Amino acid sequence: MVRLSMCSSGKYSLRGPALIPRMKTKHRIYYITLFSVVLLGLIATGMFQFWPHSIESTADWSLDRRSMHDAPLIQLPVSNPIPERGDLSCRMHTCFDVYRCGYNPKNRIKVYIYPLQRFVDEGGVPISSTGLSREYNDLLSTISDSEFYTDDVTRACLFVPSIDVLNQNSLRIRETAQALAMLPRWDKGMNHLLFNMLPGGPPDYNTALDVPRDRALLAGGGFSTWTYRQGYDVSIPVYSPLSADVELPERQPGPRRYFILSSQTAIHREYRAELERLKEENGEALLLLDKCSNLSQGVASARKRCYKGQVFDYPQILQACWFWDAYFSSMKAIGMTTLQIINDRIYPYAARTYEQWNNPPVVKWSSVNSPLFLPLIPPRSPGFTAVVLTYDRIESLFRVITEISKVPSLAKLLVVWNNQNKSPPEDSLWPKIAAPLKVVRTKENKLSNRFFPYDEIETEAVLAIDDDIIMLTSDELQFGYEVRERIPYRLVGYPGRLHLWDHEMGKWKYESEWTNEVSMVLTGAAFYHKYFNYLYTYKMPGDIKNWVDAHMNCEDIAINFLVANITGKAPIKVTPRKKFKCPECTAIDGLSLDQTHMVERSECINKFASVFGTMPLKVVEHRADPVLYKDDFPEKLKSFPNIGSL
Repeated sequence: MVRLSMCSSGKYSLRGPALIPRMKTKHRIYYITLFSVVLLGLIATGMFQFWPHSIESTADWSLDRRSMHDAPLIQLPVSNPIPERGDLSCRMHTCFDVYRCGYNPKNRIKVYIYPLQRFVDEGGVPISSTGLSREYNDLLSTISDSEFYTDDVTRACLFVPSIDVLNQNSLRIRETAQALAMLPRWDKGMNHLLFNMLPGGPPDYNTALDVPRDRALLAGGGFSTWTYRQGYDVSIPVYSPLSADVELPERQPGPRRYFILSSQTAIHREYRAELERLKEENGEALLLLDKCSNLSQGVASARKRCYKGQVFDYPQILQACWFWDAYFSSMKAIGMTTLQIINDRIYPYAARTYEQWNNPPVVKWSSVNSPLFLPLIPPRSPGFTAVVLTYDRIESLFRVITEISKVPSLAKLLVVWNNQNKSPPEDSLWPKIAAPLKVVRTKENKLSNRFFPYDEIETEAVLAIDDDIIMLTSDELQFGYEVRERIPYRLVGYPGRLHLWDHEMGKWKYESEWTNEVSMVLTGAAFYHKYFNYLYTYKMPGDIKNWVDAHMNCEDIAINFLVANITGKAPIKVTPRKKFKCPECTAIDGLSLDQTHMVERSECINKFASVFGTMPLKVVEHRADPVLYKDDFPEKLKSFPNIGSL
């Protein structure tokens, strides 16, 4: 078994500036969290001041082919019960009855929309000043046209009222709560979903709908940590009708110019002051936009944002445009996103993956049809082939061979002799091992020789290892192999490295400090699928392969780029070991000890990113450790007792 251990970082990542500095007030956690939620939840629109004006009655919406004016009139007695304020302890396992959803062969919840009704008090005054808004009209129509919808209330898993609570400013709070409690299936709000976007008015917005709602789920905008129920509520942005006909440009490859972008107008003065302070400390890393004061009013000016006289087009300035298009650009997108999130919680085994949620539908690597997911033919031999690249370090080479030979899953050991001026040792001098040992002599001294698709490699799994990596134990190597077997299309290795964006220099930087973040594993000791040997040798983009051979450096970075570009995945670091220094190597022997090594490695990253036209490397903060690795358990009962420390 394999256990993934999350390793928290001891210091802030060097990929960007410290955007959330330490505060000297007891409200630090509140400000940080609330600022983050408000910023991320509302950045998609930034048009609060326009949205309420679009809330108006409509007579052309019909779920059951009836207009709002034809809906039956329901009078609310003053004595009608009012739901509880809202249970802040609600979670999916406490306040949602998943058994109503039952078995579904399509793994899709069924959503029932209550029939249209007009609620008035005893005096005949409506509970809402605007009736049914166009936005809620669109939302209900979207649900009714989707595969989630059912008109059979007995089959429903989720219930959506036809009571519009999108804009709290148009509601009578008490009467709206009474109307909700009158719904036939209300049952203290169990399995009911309410949509709310404006829980108050600018600039003092509330952080959640004030309408008492018992246990109902809330898809809302502007949550704080005090009102958001983790894993239960759904945080959504505020939709702006001004975005209906906006076409966002395709984002060009390369790093983001701004680390954080705030486009919210009419923001609370305390949050605004906090943003201004962060802007002063971090400069261009944060773009703080506001409403333009020197432009004439109208739709055109409403789609502009300004910073110190500089005008930006909004929402074109957003850098995560595809997220906007996919999830926030319309009431349809917002509604379907909300239902899919809830659906994933109810059917977690069939939920969309992280990549399905977060990867753009069209990316450069999507056109590559990798055979790793459906092998056409089985490997000719089980286990793995160890490929050792060597030049002239005979003693350490023999020690590496001896250690690798102890690994149970070793099928063959292939030594790539990269020295054309010297012959390899005689057969009688090589270590005697049980697995077959083959020496391949190369015609030129090239680092790329380690990734050639040699015919001698008959296994699917390949271990690339340097001739000076003598510190890895057989347990560590066997565990790494078993991790790769479970994730065959990822690079699985031991030495982790990181790429960073240098804001001052405006380019990528190679980092070898020991941190919990990794975006590369060095192929001085790493497992991978032999298919990547073929891609590296024959399909590597541009002149990267020639660059590597000419500079005698960066072949490991190049294959990290290649694998990440094809799979869209980060590498997997295994075991906690971080020390990979050869105790017997000198400055003459080791390339990595050259003073120019780090500079050239950074040049490689920038060169490769330019050739690929993007930065495919993914940064992660996790590693794979064996089960029971750190547990106080008898060593003889552990599968991998001999795992090295840091």
